[in-house]
Amino acid sequence: MESKYFANRRTVRTYSDRTISVEEIEEMLQLASHAPNTGNMQQYSAIITTDEEIRRRLAPAHFNQPTVMGCQAIVTFCLDFNRFEHWCRLNNATPGFNNFQAFTWGVIDTTILAQQFVTIAELRGMGTCYLGTTTYNAAAIAEVLELPDRVVPVVSVTVGWPEGEAAKSLRLPVEAIVHRQKYRDYSDEDIRRAYAEIEADPTSDKFIAENGKETLAQVFTDVRYPGSANEPFSRLYAEFIKKQGF
Repeated sequence: MESKYFANRRTVRTYSDRTISVEEIEEMLQLASHAPNTGNMQQYSAIITTDEEIRRRLAPAHFNQPTVMGCQAIVTFCLDFNRFEHWCRLNNATPGFNNFQAFTWGVIDTTILAQQFVTIAELRGMGTCYLGTTTYNAAAIAEVLELPDRVVPVVSVTVGWPEGEAAKSLRLPVEAIVHRQKYRDYSDEDIRRAYAEIEADPTSDKFIAENGKETLAQVFTDVRYPGSANEPFSRLYAEFIKKQGF
């Protein structure tokens, strides 16, 4: 069953009107919370947003992607040191988590929780979509969700029942990502072989033509994730992380 699921999973951005209760989402999160995490501290929180008005306020932070209003719920997964540090102080313990090391494993643990939730939801037949825009506009999301200091949005996931069948995303062949014993650097031929199937797909030709580029790589570097956008958004996220106490 698992091989069929993982080999055929799809990102779902279009959902039907069939409802998912907050209680069912909470149950899935309860199951997901058994995922591994650093020191069993569970320094994360998940905010379930079903209210249409709140989702409307979140939409600009997610670049108004249609899935934000079309889903049944958005779950925003946050690194959360606020709760644990409060517990520490109540018990005469001095927390020392306002540093990059703690931030890093907090992000890792939050991401593991999110993926565990996604897997559980999809195994139940639901569809999900990660919103990578969460780190682009973390401050705006924090304002809408009223996040206190020491809490940082890491990733958001839309969830709902799929409307139709979503397209399957192409992936690199396993030999392109797996190294045996030690890292083996890539030759030019290795790289061309690794990306050959993705470059040959008709959707890639469509992306290239729509964006007036010569190669698919240029679509990524010049249009979708250009340095000119990455750098200012990086500064904004870094400033917000510092504001939140890291």
